[in-house]
Amino acid sequence: MSATNSTVAAFFRRIIAARDAHVFIRRESRQDKEFHFQNWVQQRLVELNIPFDQGGRNTYPDFSIVPVTEGYEVKGLAYPGRDMSFDSNSQVPTGFHNGRSIYYVFGRYPKEPDGNEYPVTDLVLVHGDFLNADHEYVHKNKAVRGFGSYGDILIRDRKMYVVPTPFALAGNLAHFFTLIMPADQTPGEDFEMIGDLVRVEAANLVVAYRFDLRTNDLTPDTIPNPHAGRAHHFRAWRLQGEGGDRRVAITPTSARPVPAPEAEVEDE
Repeated sequence: MSATNSTVAAFFRRIIAARDAHVFIRRESRQDKEFHFQNWVQQRLVELNIPFDQGGRNTYPDFSIVPVTEGYEVKGLAYPGRDMSFDSNSQVPTGFHNGRSIYYVFGRYPKEPDGNEYPVTDLVLVHGDFLNADHEYVHKNKAVRGFGSYGDILIRDRKMYVVPTPFALAGNLAHFFTLIMPADQTPGEDFEMIGDLVRVEAANLVVAYRFDLRTNDLTPDTIPNPHAGRAHHFRAWRLQGEGGDRRVAITPTSARPVPAPEAEVEDE
């Protein structure tokens, strides 16, 4: 199925055009650690001349396309540094949210650049289902009252999801600009397919967890996954002539780095 009604292929071409024209990320100062890459991505959307809505802090996704039911979530990764996982505070990753297909933009850039302008070194534009194919879960932060010796302290359950990036899930993405789409979609004749990627659903699902305030133990509750073993198929694409001889392939689970618990994760 051709993605003719989608903005994804055109958006990816604008990203490549900016790379080839040496359009660099520009940060306002060294204290700008969050929005410099997002601003670079936003400018590519502006160049498409397609209306979009930009969300505020902790809204999802970062950019919602108006004429088409698509959205883009942006994740900048300083390199060398933490690029195998990312924190998601407002929404567990998914490929479908509030009626929109969601794509993620993962871009790596120098961690310690010489100045306030620097290139995007590599990038993956990936459908959210590659990260998590569950469309049913709804993120909510809850609270419990009555804690403390006087019974008037509230404990907030503010969830953070630590998620593997495509750089952890697949090989041969470093130093390239890659588009990953569901296997039933094709971006256009100017693209070449450079990998078949299959993600398989786990045997069990975490459906709850319990935290013991006396021991500080966090215990998950699991049930058998009714869709265990279901395969989700994707394809990796690059523009013609950029595929090279290094095909993109899924990294075996045993070879992937394990995301650290929240307490051990460095804040971005």
